[in-house]
Amino acid sequence: MIRLFTALLAALALSACSTQKEPPRKLAIAKVGVLPLALSDDFEIRKVSQFFHDPRDPLMQKITLEPMLQFERARMNFGAVSSYDRAERYGHYFYTWWRAKRDADITVRLEYRQENLGSHVLAKEEFYPAAKGSHETKFTVIGDEYSEEGRITAWRLLLIENGHIVGVWQSFLWN
Repeated sequence: MIRLFTALLAALALSACSTQKEPPRKLAIAKVGVLPLALSDDFEIRKVSQFFHDPRDPLMQKITLEPMLQFERARMNFGAVSSYDRAERYGHYFYTWWRAKRDADITVRLEYRQENLGSHVLAKEEFYPAAKGSHETKFTVIGDEYSEEGRITAWRLLLIENGHIVGVWQSFLWN
């Protein structure tokens, strides 16, 4: 009886700890509208790292001796058994590290343009209630999004609090 109770308690503890966060929502930017800019020192985008993964691309077909690039390319394909699985992982990966110095409800949004869509802007966002401290947010544009609409040509990352942009980091081509 004690073993059964202990096993049940352990199963409940593991299930409570293993809840996964839902993936970022994809938005129609036309519905969002223009947000006012109210930059604040309380919020900071500290670093943005992006990785483009598509071995079919002529620029990526170059063989590199750089171990970090070799590892990153291999890591993207880890666990992909078939060519379909590998093709589903082709695309853009964005990692951003940001910090909030006070409690605030923050929405992190990636706005981007793709080759086949011209100047049409797409967006993905993730919400953080009562965010204080350092956080990491990951956005991906892979699979059908990438294969149908092409490479990302310009992008920007926004920190949004109460409908105001409090932090921004953008690519050189964003206007």
